[in-house]
Amino acid sequence: MTVTTLPPARTDAPVRDLRAWVADVADLTEPDAVVWCDGSDAERASLIAGMVETGTLLPLDPVLRPGSYLARSDPSDVARVESRTFICSRSQADAGPTNNWRDPDAMRTELAGVFAGSMRGRTMYVVPFSMGPVGGPISQVGVQLTDSPYVVVGMGTMTRVSRAVVDLVDGGAPFVPAVHSVGMPLRTADGTERPDVPWPCDDTKYIAHFPETREIWSYGSGYGGNALLGKKCFALRIASVMGRDEGWLAEHMLLVRVTSPQGRRYHVAAAFPSACGKTNLAMLTPTLPGWRVETLGDDIAWLRPGPDGTLRAINPEAGFFGVAPGTSVATNPAAIATLDRDTIFTNVALTPDGDVWWEGLTPEPPEGLVDWTGQPWTPDSGRPAAHPNSRFTVAAAQCPTIADTWEDPDGVPLDAIVFGGRRATNVPLVVQAHDWEHGVFLGATISSEQTAAAEGTVGELRRDPFAMLPFCGYDMADHWAHWLRVGQTLDPATRPLMFQVNWFRKDASGRYLWPGFGENIRVLAWIVAQVDRARGVRTDVGAVPSPVGLLPAPDALDVSGLDLPDDDLAALLDVDPATWSVEADLTEDFLAGFGDRVPDALHAQLAALRTRLTTS
Repeated sequence: MTVTTLPPARTDAPVRDLRAWVADVADLTEPDAVVWCDGSDAERASLIAGMVETGTLLPLDPVLRPGSYLARSDPSDVARVESRTFICSRSQADAGPTNNWRDPDAMRTELAGVFAGSMRGRTMYVVPFSMGPVGGPISQVGVQLTDSPYVVVGMGTMTRVSRAVVDLVDGGAPFVPAVHSVGMPLRTADGTERPDVPWPCDDTKYIAHFPETREIWSYGSGYGGNALLGKKCFALRIASVMGRDEGWLAEHMLLVRVTSPQGRRYHVAAAFPSACGKTNLAMLTPTLPGWRVETLGDDIAWLRPGPDGTLRAINPEAGFFGVAPGTSVATNPAAIATLDRDTIFTNVALTPDGDVWWEGLTPEPPEGLVDWTGQPWTPDSGRPAAHPNSRFTVAAAQCPTIADTWEDPDGVPLDAIVFGGRRATNVPLVVQAHDWEHGVFLGATISSEQTAAAEGTVGELRRDPFAMLPFCGYDMADHWAHWLRVGQTLDPATRPLMFQVNWFRKDASGRYLWPGFGENIRVLAWIVAQVDRARGVRTDVGAVPSPVGLLPAPDALDVSGLDLPDDDLAALLDVDPATWSVEADLTEDFLAGFGDRVPDALHAQLAALRTRLTTS
């Protein structure tokens, strides 16, 4: 069979024929069987049993880690492959300078060549899934076709897989079509058989997104970030385009509910680039008496203006796909408790008694470890026992800090939006934006300093606007303009306040000035106090102006019980006009890379910053 292009997944008709599309993809990929999934416990158990039999999953000790398994990937397939992740918009300009663009017609032809016959000898699973509660006003649905049972189980954890989604689609609901193949057929076109392996994949990989037609095609990888297509691919890259077109936002943000000792509740969304404390904040264990933080989402939030003028948010996911190394009882006790059962671990180390281990889980590694590649390991091996990007996949409902409203289909009204980077210098511990436009400027200019030579020049700033650099499905400057437009639709009296935080400021000797972790509740307490001030609830916890925004007034930040010298607190909140003038120059250079698409409002914010610096 000669294939020249991919089967059409969307038409201009209001109702798309799901079954015809599935049949077209099956004709292209030639699976031995097609199975429609229902997301049931029985289905999951059957798939897991099959993967145990093939060696894809290794059962862990049923007492130490009940219902849990270890997967070891091929060493070539351990992370997202950004160099092979493409935005195939009709116009290259619409993809912007931060995405890998490919012409959609050329990409369709190229993908047809690799997908042709890619599922021979395998089963094609049809996975109908919902991002967000099924049928909710902020939710969206998709259908993923895959030849990987590992992916089916992962999608069942990370999304809401249900035949109810098929009913919605049959009733006319639009869906995002997503096709995935590991790229290792078990039979060639002439009928020659080849044996399967525990982790099939291909050296050639594609993760291609077609924004206008809302399609995702992923080939060659079984790793979650490339293969669980409801996650970054749908929930961010495609959904960000949907949000742009429909007036809402798909963001790389955690979502929490903060409750004060007085019982007042606040909802906070926060965007953090990698290695900036995102998961720890999502499952924060407060040290201040009477405060409570509950988890709504750890990674992605969809924000939609509500009929009452508020900005409402949901976590579109149903599970956590978290990085294991560094997660411990000391850093994130709620995450550790979440993983005590029914978890699939990928590329972590195995203990002799059938449990898992990774760097940072305990101060010292246990004896007799087997590393993530299946080889014996000791501290003298000269390599990590767990892969630095090793993962856990677990249902969010197992998290002990999960909020009782985390599945509310209407979402929660946001009170505050927080942006954070990893900065040893310059950026204060916390700053409040003057207004929505200033908040967008803060989000657009998030940066972290490189901490290792492997990342680039140590100390060099890496910009990650809105923590969306690898995940925005269209031009980043257009994303900022969209944020400005959304802000205009919200009631100024109830729209979220915006803040920037930095847990990582150091002194001249390289010592961290702020203790972080559970102590970050002290910053959250000040943030929600500013929400109260803005709404006339209280006036006793104030803020003072600075060139970069509003800072905590003297004694406004509760540091009682901390061994935090006054000089350290002053350094945490210091704003030096000279170094910030250099920062403004770097920001100007950064914005220039986006050309004339940068909104005028952001140029005006930069000019206002310069003015405040010269007059402070």
